[in-house]
Amino acid sequence: MRTGLIFFLFLFCGIFFSLQAQYRADVELRNNAVDTATKMVWVDANYAYQFPFGSLAKTFKNNSNIGIGVTYKTAGNWTYGVCFNYLFGSKVKNQAAVLGENMLTSNGDLIDGNGQKATIYFEGRYWNLSASFGKIVPLDKWKNSGLWFRADFGFFEHKIRINDPDSQIPQLLGDYKKGYDQRAGGFCMTQFIGYVFMRKVRVTSFYAGVEVSEIWTKSNRNFQFLLHGKDESKKFSVLLGIKVGWIIPIYEKRKIETLYRY
Repeated sequence: MRTGLIFFLFLFCGIFFSLQAQYRADVELRNNAVDTATKMVWVDANYAYQFPFGSLAKTFKNNSNIGIGVTYKTAGNWTYGVCFNYLFGSKVKNQAAVLGENMLTSNGDLIDGNGQKATIYFEGRYWNLSASFGKIVPLDKWKNSGLWFRADFGFFEHKIRINDPDSQIPQLLGDYKKGYDQRAGGFCMTQFIGYVFMRKVRVTSFYAGVEVSEIWTKSNRNFQFLLHGKDESKKFSVLLGIKVGWIIPIYEKRKIETLYRY
């Protein structure tokens, strides 16, 4: 979580100072120039803070999401891209729901191989690989900027990361962890709506908006200790998030038309 917040603060500061530089450049063009929509390719780095619902919400709390993507935009403002996202920082709500009550004392503690209270950490870890298409709808004379409607389709996988720093818990050594990590994966569909800000000064380009992901998963493990067998159930989850991204555009064509006034 701390890593995600630091990334977000750096991203916010970069956007803020870049906008100041962009404002000075735009003052010169504001009254006598118009931007034209153009073909381009951009790379973006993004951060989102997400809220789980459905199956994921039964086990995990809120999470951070960092990602990287490559997008191609046509002269008609249609976008096509691929992206990879890594989700982290999600705390597990109930330790007993992961390990089972039989492994815990009446106080909810886990005892290690030396008979001492064990130090153990649980965290949700997810990743998502997807392809997307969308449309940018300009709202003013800056034709490469505007409302961005996007849909993503891909694969989503999640599990519980079990960290035993002292390696003193026999039940969780080696491959035994796999019997408790609840690893699952499946199809994911995401919708995003936000605003893309893109100007001639490239470092000031960014986007921000809201996204929602629908996720259908099934267990990837052949055996779960709590079930004494494989989990054959199919699960449905939703992630609702607020996302910001920093864009580094590579323009194929760029044209500024000057409007002369008489």
